[in-house]
Order: sequence, then structure tokens, then C-alpha cells
Amino acid sequence: MSVHVRAPSILATLVLFATACGSGGAPPPAVMPTPVAVVPETVVVERGVSRTPAVEPGRFDTGKMWTFENPPLEYFQEAYGFRPTQEWLTQARLAALRLPNCTASFVSSDGLVMSNHHCAREGATAVTREGEDLLNRGFFAAQRSDERRVPDLYIDQLVELRDVTPLVDAAAPAAADEATQQAARQQRIEAIADSAGSALGLSCDVTTLYHGGRHSLYCYRRYDDVRLVFVPELQMGFFGGDPDNFTYPRYAFDVSFFRVYDANDQPLRPQSYFRWSRTGAKEGDPVFVIGNPGSTSRLNTVAQLEYKRDVQYPFTIRLIGSRATILQEYMRQHPESRSTHINDYFSLTNALKAFSGELRGLRTPELMGRKVGFERQFRGAVQRDPGLARQYGGLWDEIADIRRQIAQIAPRLNGLNQGGLLRSQTFETAASMIQYAQAALSGQAPDSLLREFRQELEAATIDPALDAEILAAQLGEAAELLGDADPFVRQALAGRSPAVAARTVVIGSAAVTDRARRAALLANPSDIMSSTDPALRLMRDALPRLRELLSQIRQLQSAEEARTARLARALFDVYGTAIPPDATFTLRIADGMVAGYEYNGTSAPAFTTFYGLYDRHYSHRGEEEWALPEQWRTPPRGFDLSTPLNLVSTNDIIGGNSGSPLINTDREIVGLIFDGNVESLPGDFIYTTETARAVSVHAAAILEALRHVYGATRIVNELLGQGR
Repeated sequence: MSVHVRAPSILATLVLFATACGSGGAPPPAVMPTPVAVVPETVVVERGVSRTPAVEPGRFDTGKMWTFENPPLEYFQEAYGFRPTQEWLTQARLAALRLPNCTASFVSSDGLVMSNHHCAREGATAVTREGEDLLNRGFFAAQRSDERRVPDLYIDQLVELRDVTPLVDAAAPAAADEATQQAARQQRIEAIADSAGSALGLSCDVTTLYHGGRHSLYCYRRYDDVRLVFVPELQMGFFGGDPDNFTYPRYAFDVSFFRVYDANDQPLRPQSYFRWSRTGAKEGDPVFVIGNPGSTSRLNTVAQLEYKRDVQYPFTIRLIGSRATILQEYMRQHPESRSTHINDYFSLTNALKAFSGELRGLRTPELMGRKVGFERQFRGAVQRDPGLARQYGGLWDEIADIRRQIAQIAPRLNGLNQGGLLRSQTFETAASMIQYAQAALSGQAPDSLLREFRQELEAATIDPALDAEILAAQLGEAAELLGDADPFVRQALAGRSPAVAARTVVIGSAAVTDRARRAALLANPSDIMSSTDPALRLMRDALPRLRELLSQIRQLQSAEEARTARLARALFDVYGTAIPPDATFTLRIADGMVAGYEYNGTSAPAFTTFYGLYDRHYSHRGEEEWALPEQWRTPPRGFDLSTPLNLVSTNDIIGGNSGSPLINTDREIVGLIFDGNVESLPGDFIYTTETARAVSVHAAAILEALRHVYGATRIVNELLGQGR
């Protein structure tokens, strides 16, 4: 579920932000940016009218990612005969945690934290010592003293939340224009967060819900002494590899454990943690996911969704697929580089499958028809109320017009886009060097910012061979998007093929690719502006155009965000909290049931077992994705192969929910969320339960493997509460 992306430079962040489709919830730090593309000439959308026939919407099409401010207690009672108390909700909230890219939870009185293997990959790599290979071979701290602190890793616990909507709304002058109102609200949001953080001694954020319809203050206690306790081998954590990713039946042991330590170098004693279920869950049982779903677009208008379907995602899928193929081939030719690039490759293939699945959903008439049906009902409710109609009646058409304007700018922006995992590091670094030089020569940038920027640039490493392959693809895309007559394309290609031009530019740009020569240039910013280095020369000419396009896109996005926020207020006026807000990588509770489903003319069971793991291994004998680590190949004595390994449930999840605890009504761990099936991928824009499922590691499987395969009895005893 989680997508890991190399952190972009300052310039890359600006560019990638500008190309993302607006109006979605704020993504977690690890979510892949989504570029936009030109509207094909065959795509014609009439003003405010969708060509998709309307279908009766489902009750929960907008999902079940309920906030802890407004849990649907009456619905829980109606659906499950269970009404959680305020104490139940408070304890569940405090036991749940947030990693920088995933969810986690306290699972013992001694600060033991559970999450996924794929959420711990970077941590395992960070604590690997010379001669070790923790990513592939796994890690278990046999004693407390063996637990390794993960540098720069922190965990957040939501300890305070309150509705601050009236405070934010009061900041916007009623007679002011939209831009002034937005600026005033943003200023008030920052002031509220800063004031609360100072008063409480916590890390506080004001989160926008319902696209501006509501605002909640969330304050977190941050723990930064986090130590790795256990992570399995990569082959078990990612068993089945990319072919099995987003599928079910599944047989992955996607588990990890950390421990939080206090200021006295002792294991933290959390006031709340999830206890372990000794019986597990059976099919039909109600279960709850407590986690931090990253970003959804279920409250987008139909015009915004059609833009994704017809424009944005086809281009995004092509872009990611191209880079994944390049990276895969490069690792094949240079096996020594696999450990360096494998996480990026997994991120790309994960994103590729996710976007492809969502695109299939957007192209499914019945699903899009339900979105059209909901919008017509909502729009009709607004039009029937004269007051609402005056305020909000024209917003759908205005948003559709803005999307068309963005589509006209997008190909030029994508053609000139630089930076990030999907584009050339040579060009990205060159563009950043020019930005640094301009800032330094202006005399207006603070020394501290310049120093930080320069250190980032000096530390950058570029693999010329790999970057030449990526740049060749990038130049080919630029020619296609901008046209052969475009000044940037003419200058970059100079009559050469993209492959030849890319190799020439990378080889000739030693002032950028070589760290020593780059550092020398950075020491004399004026030399950067006069350098004849090919990459620097190209970026000097391209950056003014790129800045202009960024400015245009930002203006359009700002206009769209203002209208989307107004539409969200209308939504709240009509439906209130009966509809949950889009995901914002903040804590939610999602209800569901353990349930199998029909697929491929047969039925997928609610549970898989370790028997299936071995069948998968032997059925794909010799294939890397299903190869078992050595200590798994012969099941140890006492290991019960009939133990449930993975399970599926109808809970509403999305990227960011990785590592979320799956709990029963007694607030006990029955599973660990790690993925969704292929049928769940349209969940970004619509929630369904016919065949969409959340996939978890079964609680019993975790105990069985820890006890019999890894000899980690001290963790088992701790999970079961058998002594400190």
C-alpha cells in the first residue's frame, strides 16, 4: 500500500506540486506525485454535463473513513450491535500511531510498536552494519540491548483534537475576494497551530476536512527514540513480489516491530496499547481499522474525476511504467546496484499497479455512473434551496472550466518539468544550482537557507549511466509534448536522437555530475550563471518558461481550491457528518467485516494458511518472487501449517493505512493491514464492498512464525502479556 519516493529537491518539490491534480486530500510524505497531461483532441466534455449515464449511488460510496471527532455511533449500533464508548474510542486513538509514511500501533505495555515490513525497509537499511544485509536477511534483536535505534525516525501519537472551524472561518473578511479570504484563513490556520503547539508543548497542525468545509486541530506527541526490534526477510515481507502485489489470495508476512524509548533510555510505558486476541476473528465478525489513510478524491466533482480518467492517469501510468522498466533493466545489468535502487523500483511498480487499477475503475461505467448519480442528487439538493443555489449553484461548471484551462497548460509544464525520481538528476541538479546562484546573487536570501540549499546540492550523487537512460526517455517525452520546433527541444536534441543527446549532455555536464567540480562552482555562484556546461545552459534557458507556467498553474489551482472549498461547505450543509471527509493522512476509524468474495468464477476464502504459502513456493519453483528464505524451506517441528496467514475484510483503506491495526470490538489485535486487492484500487474515488477487500496478516500467523521460525519467544510473550 505504501509508496516510497526519494525526497525531491526544493525546485523539484515546487514543480511536482504544481503538476498534481488539485482538490484532493493532503497526501502522506511518501505518496507519489501525479503529473498531468494534455487533453487528447478526441476528449470533449460539454459544460457541466457528463456523458456517463447516472446510476443510483450506494449509501457509502464516499467511504467509511470516519474521523474520531464524529464517529457514527448510531450506525455502528445498527450494523454491528456495537456502540463503542468514549473510553473505547479514546484508548483506540491513543494506541494508534503514525510513522512518516505509514501507520503503526502500540502493542505492549513496554512500548513495542507494530507496523509492516514495507514500512520498515528504510529503517532496516539505516541500521545495517558493515557486512550485514538486513533488508534481505531480516533482523531480530534477541535481547533489549540488541535493539537498534533508527536515525531520523520518529513516531507521532494523536493526543489532542478539537474543531476550530469557527476560528478559521472568522478570519476571512466576508466582502474580500477569494484570494484574500484564502490567505486570511491560511494565516489563521498557522497561528492556531503555532499557538496550540506552544501552549501544549506538542506538534500541532490544523487539518482541512471536506476541502475546507471543516477544520480540525490535531496535536501530536512525537517520539524520536525508535529502535528496530524485528523485521523478516524481504522474501517473506514481500512474498510474491510485484505479481502478487494488490492481489488475493495472498501469502505475505508483511510485519515489523519497533520499540519506543523514553528520555531515560528506558522502554516507554504507554498509557494505551492494543492487546493481542488469543482467538482471532472468524468470517462475519465486525472489525475496525485504526489508521492514517493518505489521500482520496471521493468528494471530487465528476469533471475532476473525468480529467483523471481521460488525461492525468494515462500519462502518469506511461511515465511511471517507462521509469520502472529503465530501473529494472539497469539493476539487471548492474546487480551490484540493486540494494541502492530496489526501494525506488518497488515504489514505482507499486504506484504503477495502483494507478492502473484506479484507471480501470474510472473507466468502469457502473462505478462512474454512481458518481454521476451522487453529484446529480447533491446538485439537485442545492438547486432546490434558493439560498444554497445563489451561493453554490454555478460551482460545478466553474470547476469544469478550470480543469479545461489546466489541460491546455499541462503539456508544456510536463515537457519542461525537472526533478524527482521520474526525471533526470543531471537536469534536476543543474536547475537547482541555477536557482541557488540566483538566490545567492540577489542578496535577499537568508544565509541559513542558502547554506542548507548548498549542502543539499553538494551531497547529491548522480549515476551517469542510469541518468543517461532516464534523460533519454525524458527528452523523448519533451519532444512529444512540446513539439520538435520548441526552443527547449531544439536546443536539447540539436538534431540528435534522444538517446544520443542524453548521453552527450550527461557526459558533457561534469560540472554538474561530478561532486568536486559541482562544489567548486557552488563556491562561486556567478560562475554558475556563465558556465558553458550543457545541462546548466539548457536549464538557464528553460527555467524562466517553467516559472511562468508554474505561476499560471498556481493561479488556476488557487481558483479551483476556492471553489472546491465552497462546494464542500455546501456538501456539509446538505449532508453534515453523515459523509466522512476525504483522507488527509490523519487518524480515522473504518468499520467492516471479515468476508471472502467471489472472483474469477470461484470464491476467495476469508483466510489463507501457511499451507498455501508452500504451495505458492513450489508451484512457482525457481522464480525469485516466490522463493522462500532458507530457514523457511523446511517447516520447523511444531510449526502448524494450518494457521491462518492472511485474511480479507471489507474495511475502507488506502495508501497510508499500511501498518494499521485490525481490531475486534474488544479492542484486540486480530490482524495487521498491509494491502488491498486489485478490486479495491478504485477506492481513491469510490468505496465498494462487492469485491473490494483490505488484506491483513493474521494475528495468529504473527505469533506462529515468531515462535517457531524466528525463535522470537520474547516478543511472543510480550504480545501475550506474559511478563515484562
